[in-house]
Amino acid sequence: MPGMAVQLRPVQRQDVPRLADLLAQLGYPADEAAVHERLDYWLDDPSSWLVGAYDDGDLIGVAGLHILPMLEVTGKLGRLLALVVDDRYRGRSVGQSLVTAAEEQARAAGCVQMEITSSRYRTRTHEFYQRLGYEDRCATKARFVKGLAIG
Repeated sequence: MPGMAVQLRPVQRQDVPRLADLLAQLGYPADEAAVHERLDYWLDDPSSWLVGAYDDGDLIGVAGLHILPMLEVTGKLGRLLALVVDDRYRGRSVGQSLVTAAEEQARAAGCVQMEITSSRYRTRTHEFYQRLGYEDRCATKARFVKGLAIG
């Protein structure tokens, strides 16, 4: 399938219904109220950035970037926390456009490195990231996660 030109711009509140649909396609279903709540902290956080890809005004993809300062080296780390393209638009360079935009934003914020995590079962996604120059470093680094109770 050929690539397509998309408009990229920051995600806005009116995008909530489509953003909820995209999150469900990524495997994280959420109702619109929950997505509105998440946007409360995303849109107000100067270290976080949500960029959307639009086709004729319709949100067809989103990338979520967070900037973190690093202590072990000079510079910041850009972490791509979410990337999803509507399944009807996959394979048409929309994801590549979103990743490129996130990388440009990260560079502008002083990032010297980008990091992406992805579930092991998403093998096609891993091939996509590798085509973009990302290395799978799970053989040399471990990732530990612990849920925290709030309240």
